[in-house]
Amino acid sequence: MEKIKTSKYDPAEDIETVEDVIAYLEAALEENDPELLFRTIGHVARSKGMAQIARELNLSREGLYASLSPNGNPSFATVARVLDNLGFSLSVKLKKAS
Repeated sequence: MEKIKTSKYDPAEDIETVEDVIAYLEAALEENDPELLFRTIGHVARSKGMAQIARELNLSREGLYASLSPNGNPSFATVARVLDNLGFSLSVKLKKAS
């Protein structure tokens, strides 16, 4: 029997359009899980070039990776700055009644 080779899935490889980014971020926000949101922002940042974003924000690439990793805990300022660099902003909307 032939062995099947697998590789770890990287969501950053599938983020191609602005619509992809919006859908991905909105889905993460709907889960109400900060860690998931940070990882999602990290995936989006990697899809656009983490090293370049870090340079533009005057942060170390390693530090930015770490703060947006599953064990990271970025400040609100870092999250807002990364989203701004990517061309996005945060907004608030009223939750739908259940």
